[in-house]
Amino acid sequence: MISPKMTETMNKQATAELYSAYLYLQMAAYFESLNLKGFANWMRVQRLEEQVHGMKFFDHMVERGADVKLGAIDAPPPTWDSPRAVFEAAYQHEIKVTGMINELVNLARAEKDYASEAFLQWFVTEQVEEEGSALAIAQKLKLIGNDSSGLFMLDRELATRVFTPPPATGSGAPRAAVGA
Repeated sequence: MISPKMTETMNKQATAELYSAYLYLQMAAYFESLNLKGFANWMRVQRLEEQVHGMKFFDHMVERGADVKLGAIDAPPPTWDSPRAVFEAAYQHEIKVTGMINELVNLARAEKDYASEAFLQWFVTEQVEEEGSALAIAQKLKLIGNDSSGLFMLDRELATRVFTPPPATGSGAPRAAVGA
């Protein structure tokens, strides 16, 4: 059985992951408004990843007999100053999520909840990728500066990203296909 404290913290994390999906969808809308379809595609794919993350927490709690109580999702910022500002915000957001995951790992260890600790290791590894991908694009945008041709080349590159669901192994594995 999962403890009340772990349940509460995982409920908050599930809600945070769903907020992340909402945030990335808003970022996609920003890029759509600039007609940067590749950037928008990247954010739409990121939104799908975050939805899966939220569902992994949801499913883990259900499997452990926890009381799932999702919280309200705040509205994300509606706009940003530039494409670079969007990816810098995404990078900072992922740093925040990494901190939340690390706190969950610390709680699992303190409570000797080995099942949750093992479950959370996937997220520890995933966050390295999440931070790295947002930072790499932010750095490219910094190098591009005001060069519109560089921006359009990056837009074309980001258009190639596709959603790949994580493997269906262990607790929190996707139970159904994730739709757009």
